[in-house]
Amino acid sequence: MTATIGLIGCGRWGKLVLRDLVACGAEVHVVCASSGNQAIAQRAGAASIVENLKELPPVDGYVVVTPTSTHGDIVLALMPRGKPIFVEKPLTADVDSARQIAEDDDGQVFVMDKWRYHSGVEAVRAQIAAGAIGRLRGLRLQRWSNGHEYADVSPLWILAPHDLSIADHILGYLPPLDDARAVIRAEPQLGFTAELGGTGPVSVTLDIGVANVEHARRVAAVGENGVMELRGGYETCLFVRRGPVAEPGQDVDTIPFPDTMPLLTEVRGFLDFLDGGPPPLADARKGCAIVEHMAEIETKLEGR
Repeated sequence: MTATIGLIGCGRWGKLVLRDLVACGAEVHVVCASSGNQAIAQRAGAASIVENLKELPPVDGYVVVTPTSTHGDIVLALMPRGKPIFVEKPLTADVDSARQIAEDDDGQVFVMDKWRYHSGVEAVRAQIAAGAIGRLRGLRLQRWSNGHEYADVSPLWILAPHDLSIADHILGYLPPLDDARAVIRAEPQLGFTAELGGTGPVSVTLDIGVANVEHARRVAAVGENGVMELRGGYETCLFVRRGPVAEPGQDVDTIPFPDTMPLLTEVRGFLDFLDGGPPPLADARKGCAIVEHMAEIETKLEGR
């Protein structure tokens, strides 16, 4: 089946989504008002380009790739049409709209959490499940960037959803927030650390911000019998040190994983779902839980 997709947005990230939708054989009808983005969509193979949702032809599903602050209104406007919706993370930029979407959703809304589809993150999850480092005790997730390019929301809303989704994907649940602290107290928007875990068996540490020389992306899993690390978004292997974690001297092994692009994987997964396959990895309820966590972190940072 050739799926027809309504792609809402064709900017910095939307043009890449359009590229992958077209590469997967979808017929894509694009909504964007900017003449520059319309030109990009035309060159990338859009079947048609319109300026608003009302002008879209009938489609099999929608992909929403617009500024974060607009997600809630657009998803709520699309839901009455009764077609599946794949919205770029986060689900929304506020708790009220996220909860409304989650409450009204009947298996229609899904979140594009790209890192759930990263082969390295999936390799970490699979290796932990197989007992490669013993019982998991903690996750350390680092995400630092060299600046912030989005005017509508703070870095928290751009960066934190990735690592919260990684924690949820590896653990199968999202631990409660314990605390969050700004790296620079007077400017919490530059970066923060957060601790999650509650009374559960696994502690999760987030280290996120934009005041860095270069991009840094790391996922480290600490088990009873070893440590495992993904050292970046473009790595093709995990690094593993087995043995008592406090003792030095163990050899470091590598575990390779497939060199696949997570955006293409999640786009293909959505198209497969429209053709009767399994649903995408994050539904509206998971998306809402992440929005709730981010709002809690923001409250703690603002309160200090």
